[in-house]
Amino acid sequence: QVQLIESGGGLVQAGGSLRLSCTASGLTFSNNAMGWLRQAPGKEREFVGTISGSGTSTYYVDSVKGRFTISRDITKNTVYLQMNSLKPEDTAVYYCAARQTLRINALLTTRNQYNYWGQGTQVTVSS
Repeated sequence: QVQLIESGGGLVQAGGSLRLSCTASGLTFSNNAMGWLRQAPGKEREFVGTISGSGTSTYYVDSVKGRFTISRDITKNTVYLQMNSLKPEDTAVYYCAARQTLRINALLTTRNQYNYWGQGTQVTVSS
């Protein structure tokens, strides 16, 4: 049974930083592309960024480029989302997602490509 468990959310002032973690179990971690998505109140869940199974490739939505960084630690089966220079519009529930890919460098850049999801962690950025 695949489980993705997020942690690290919280309340932070604008301009601050947070690091989210997502620990995976029940899957072969290096065979899965991992993604971070978010959902603000009243809005659809949107893609934030992704990292390939190999960990060598990443991709981000324009609104977070230069501020957010995704990394993964194969020894801990964990993927991270480092968020810097946070803005009030970053407020959302952040979800970790995974999907096995045929190529270890594949990136999954849309919500519908993922088939495993975590429960989400709330990030609130105050102005």
